[in-house]
Amino acid sequence: HAMGRDEAGYRQSIANSFMLSADNAHGVHPNHTDKACPTNRPYPGNGVVIKYSANQKYTTDAISAAVFEKFATGQMYRIDLREPFRYTGGSTLGNISTTQVPVNTVDIGLAQLAMHSPYETGSVKDTDYMIQAMKTFFEASVRQTEDGYELISR
Repeated sequence: HAMGRDEAGYRQSIANSFMLSADNAHGVHPNHTDKACPTNRPYPGNGVVIKYSANQKYTTDAISAAVFEKFATGQMYRIDLREPFRYTGGSTLGNISTTQVPVNTVDIGLAQLAMHSPYETGSVKDTDYMIQAMKTFFEASVRQTEDGYELISR
């Protein structure tokens, strides 16, 4: 409203918005592999993690994950990355944000060891992957249509 939009313009802006909630993710610790989920196993050095939670501790859903995968990566997965990891566990502030501004949101992060300890360990390679994913995503414009989402080149 502060930008001179009426209620319809505001709602259209919300519908055409997309939020990235970026944080870190608990990686599989080599000394404690039994503590990690047997099917969702993000390791440091393997790229951006897309975080899911059935109990809604994360904002990611099927739509937001698909939008992020398609537009942020440009469908250019590295051979050594396979697919972006799916991760369950923990929580972020993304779900609190969407209670205030209801936009499609995906929770993403980088796998690290010993989260919340004095010395957290991650991968420098992952930082490069995140920079590239964010750069690709923010250089694109995503618009919601009747059939889903489309990429609008800038």
